[in-house]
Amino acid sequence: MKKVFKIIGITLLIFLLILFAIPFVLQSQIETIVQRYADENLNAKVSFSSVNLSLIKSFPNAQVDINDLAITTYKPFEGETLATSKSISLTLPIAEVFKTSGDEALIINKIYVDETLLTLKTNKLGDVNYDILKPSKNNDQDLSDSNGFTFDVQDYRIENSALTYIDETNNTTFYITEFNHIGKGTFSGDISELETETDARLSLTIDSTNYLNNNTLKLDALIDLDLANNKYTFKENTGYINDLLLKFDGFVQQVDNGQQFDLSFQNPGASFKDFLAVIPSNYSKSIADVETQGDFKVNGIIRGLLSEETIPELDISILSNNASFKYPDLPKRVENISIDAALKNTTGNPDETFVNINRFNFKIDADEFKSSATLKNITENMLVNANIDGTLNLANISKAYPIELEKELSGILKAKLNTEFDMNAIETNAYNRIKNNGTASVSDFVFSSEDIVNPIHIKTAQMSFNPGTVSLNAFDAISGNSDIAATGTITNLLGFLLSDKNLQGTFNVNSKQFLVSDFMVADDDSIESNKTTSEGESLKIPAFLDCTINANVQTVVYDNLNLKNVTGKLVIKDQIASLQNMTSNIFDGKMTIAGDVNTQAKTPSFNLNLGADGFDIAQSFTDLDLLHALAPIAKVFNGKLNSTINLQGMLNESFSPNLQTVSGNAFAELMTTQFNSDNSTVLKALEDKISFVDFDKLNLKDLKTSLTFEDGGVNVKPFYLKYDDIDIAVAGNHGFDKTMDYDVVFNVPAKYLGSDVNRLIGQINDPEVNKISIPVTANLTGSFTNPQVKTDLSSSVSNLMNQLLEIQKQKLLNQGQDTVKDILGDIISGNSENTNDSSSTQDSTSSNTTSGQQTIKNILGGILNKNKKEKDTLN
Repeated sequence: MKKVFKIIGITLLIFLLILFAIPFVLQSQIETIVQRYADENLNAKVSFSSVNLSLIKSFPNAQVDINDLAITTYKPFEGETLATSKSISLTLPIAEVFKTSGDEALIINKIYVDETLLTLKTNKLGDVNYDILKPSKNNDQDLSDSNGFTFDVQDYRIENSALTYIDETNNTTFYITEFNHIGKGTFSGDISELETETDARLSLTIDSTNYLNNNTLKLDALIDLDLANNKYTFKENTGYINDLLLKFDGFVQQVDNGQQFDLSFQNPGASFKDFLAVIPSNYSKSIADVETQGDFKVNGIIRGLLSEETIPELDISILSNNASFKYPDLPKRVENISIDAALKNTTGNPDETFVNINRFNFKIDADEFKSSATLKNITENMLVNANIDGTLNLANISKAYPIELEKELSGILKAKLNTEFDMNAIETNAYNRIKNNGTASVSDFVFSSEDIVNPIHIKTAQMSFNPGTVSLNAFDAISGNSDIAATGTITNLLGFLLSDKNLQGTFNVNSKQFLVSDFMVADDDSIESNKTTSEGESLKIPAFLDCTINANVQTVVYDNLNLKNVTGKLVIKDQIASLQNMTSNIFDGKMTIAGDVNTQAKTPSFNLNLGADGFDIAQSFTDLDLLHALAPIAKVFNGKLNSTINLQGMLNESFSPNLQTVSGNAFAELMTTQFNSDNSTVLKALEDKISFVDFDKLNLKDLKTSLTFEDGGVNVKPFYLKYDDIDIAVAGNHGFDKTMDYDVVFNVPAKYLGSDVNRLIGQINDPEVNKISIPVTANLTGSFTNPQVKTDLSSSVSNLMNQLLEIQKQKLLNQGQDTVKDILGDIISGNSENTNDSSSTQDSTSSNTTSGQQTIKNILGGILNKNKKEKDTLN
């Protein structure tokens, strides 16, 4: 006996060793088989990290584990991932492992799939990414006779997986997440039974409308499989959408030209709480403790052929009468709820599917709201006919239903209207096919949006609906410290509300006071609750606006500026605001504005033409940063300014011009006769160097100048001033950072250069000499707050003396040698007595330079002398 046990033990040990050893021997063959079957059957790139074979895990069957599977598609979806899977386990008879012929099919009887992500996509051309099966050599060949896999499944499982379906042709997205599915049965016989359990979360969006939002789905189904006739019959089936219980039965059969349906379903609970259960829990919260009354019935029949041309006939209805509900933590009850709606198709033609909402009524407190609608041709160009009649206190919505709102609603909505249109008319603005009749009003409504900073409190808004248009009969609102009153016409309100169309219209806007800061900068108390733009991000003109505004505002406050009697036209479209014929009173004058502000890019830009008529110079160049940057010295003038300025550049976060980006040109005309040099550090520094000009007595009549500016700098073209008979020319440039480089050229008559020069001119005794003047240049550098002044006065006087001496010399030579001796000797010796010394004539030339230099020194000393008596003499 011991020998028998020993033999059995040795045999088992050898068998186990063989079971452990075979996978290592066949490992490369298994990977080759899997890759070969994939390449032969799929028109896609298939890759995996490893394929492992085990004869122990599923003994007496073999188990093949495919790890990190990835399927990547070819054109027209080249490089996109169709599917990934962490692991796929296949269980098959051990004999299947030893098949080496490519003509033999592999029998698979168990499949386990873990963490699979499947993405199905249809592009705008109708191409699909999941059509990756290669065509069979014989289209009539049965799957069991063809190369590939033969499924004899008794058990399959899909865990922790997800599916995404994207259809670009109709803008549809469908998501299945947290998908777990178990199936037990067999496919081997002609008639068999499959038991399944499924749970998942569903989301469905069509044309930006969210129909399912993370809804929970649970389904337990017992399915009879008639594989010979491709018929699948559902029996003892229960499903849950969130907490709504549905029972269904019937069958689905694959036929030659499609699928034949005969299904019916209903909710056996017949409680209004079942209706609340359909709403995603994210919006409805827990309904376990909700107090409800009334019934809720859902019945549906789906019967007919689904093919390329037809859909099954539909008869799905929802009924509820005299229902109500109240959440335990909320103060308001919704009651008198009445719902009668149906989805139907009686012909099988998809275009003849329609929805009847015969009534949808409810009441909160004393406010009753009634509505009905008919939706036809819903698969193509949907036709809508809707009626609304009722009053609704918007604040009661969150008090009766636990909906989470970014901003609390408030205000009273009243509406009595009928609207009839087709969706194509909305999309194409075919106003003749949009028929509106009725009225609507809102009072005490507070509107907040990410596009604005301060909430807008609408005191009242009254609209009348007409075919094709909506008239805004009254609109009275405040935001911050600004008031707005408006009337106008809206051309596509339904397109704005029901589609992605912009809000189009023409409005007449009046305001007593409009503060730009109310719409551009949040105050400290409201910045956290209202501002939605990120720190440092510029505000945008709302993209949904496509309108024309005729404005008439008594006062517009922008920063420290007060603009009075602002009128003009503002056209807003594509995040661009265009100003046309805008006028305003400011700085005791009139301003005109034309141009645009563009917020399409990350950094907003502007391109404006400004006109100033009769501006108070001192006030405007002090209060307006742009003017002060263009001409910092202009604030010393007292008087009026006419100017035209063309400029473009970028705006900063507060919608003020970024001066370092501004470029353009300007022309200015000063109408003034007063000038106060004490208000300017630059002029005081210049006055210290130039004694022959009293800057407070400059003649400023008809002063005109032109400027160009770019790259943070201003270039000033030459302009001209007058002081008695001294002409002054000014030109140069300065930066917006207050640095400067200017040349001020004084055309100075010789008589202003001191008594020595005057005595020399008198001795020449020639009227033409009195007309001689010299240019004296003062170069201004440094900054407007710390100026540096240099002059060429010394060299200018030297040039003058040489000029005078040359004139006198030529004059004396013409009078004769004796006269030259007498007069030149007298000039050079510095006294008025005549001398007959013959040597003075001979030495006049040699002594000319020395005496001339001394005379120049005397003249400069007189010019630079700052005592009051000298200045009075000059003046």
